[in-house]
Amino acid sequence: MEFLSTVMPIILCSLTSVLVIILIVLAVKLINTIDKINLIADDVQKKVESLNGFFSVIDLVTDKISIISDRLVDVVSSIFTKLFSRKKERKDDYDE
Repeated sequence: MEFLSTVMPIILCSLTSVLVIILIVLAVKLINTIDKINLIADDVQKKVESLNGFFSVIDLVTDKISIISDRLVDVVSSIFTKLFSRKKERKDDYDE
């Protein structure tokens, strides 16, 4: 029993020291990994910002095309409406 009471604290102390060293090494590796991830994220952010102008031009072009197509559809629908309303008026004139 005396042997365990003298040896056990030594074993616990040495295992605790090994655990602390392992945790320090893992923390340093984790910090290095996070730094690399931050560099990659910054690079991706710069590339995305460089494409913002391109996407704004595409957005502007699609908006203009949409406006033109809406106007074209309005003109075509008004032409068809006029054609069909004239036919109805003519039919009403003949009926009277």
